[in-house]
Amino acid sequence: MRLSMLMSWIIPIAVFLVLLAIAGRWIGFRAQNPDFYSEQGPEFVLTEHLNGPILCEGVIYGPLGRVGSTFVAHMQGDWNGDTGTLAEDFTYSTGNTQLRKWHLKLGENGQFTATADDIIGTAEGVQRGNTVRMTYSIRLTEEAGGHILDVTDWMYHTGDGVIINRSQMRKFGIKVAELVATMRPATKNTSQTDNLAAE
Repeated sequence: MRLSMLMSWIIPIAVFLVLLAIAGRWIGFRAQNPDFYSEQGPEFVLTEHLNGPILCEGVIYGPLGRVGSTFVAHMQGDWNGDTGTLAEDFTYSTGNTQLRKWHLKLGENGQFTATADDIIGTAEGVQRGNTVRMTYSIRLTEEAGGHILDVTDWMYHTGDGVIINRSQMRKFGIKVAELVATMRPATKNTSQTDNLAAE
């Protein structure tokens, strides 16, 4: 009797979680088609708008929509032809700091790839109109639990070099965190961006 009662609870919950994961994959933010933005401007040019010193400020939300932390990041983008790097120096409201570095490779028809030390495999990216979308799996730091999450990362160029970044992170198809940030050209701070470029 107890087993049957337990199963009567477990099965509906399991079905709900499966349906939620399917909906998250095929409907909504993750399911946006980059081609929808093909005719929208101003054009997002990776070698221009992810180049030089960049100031990034953002908020990270937990699974219930509450703010988990905020951050400020100083970035430095550098390009040599169709290959580039984006070095990132994060300071979180928790007091933690993090250094990351993307290695980017442009392809054809707006496609590009990217790698970083905490990325599992290779990130796949596409640029259309005023947007860039990247999809990848990331391994969180040990301080953040060391989990591997699937990320859908959108950047929207709004003009004057200002970029709005929105990312959703999922585990087993369930959204566990979301990031919203602004990125904009920064006055060069040699104590930070020069050091980033040299790493």
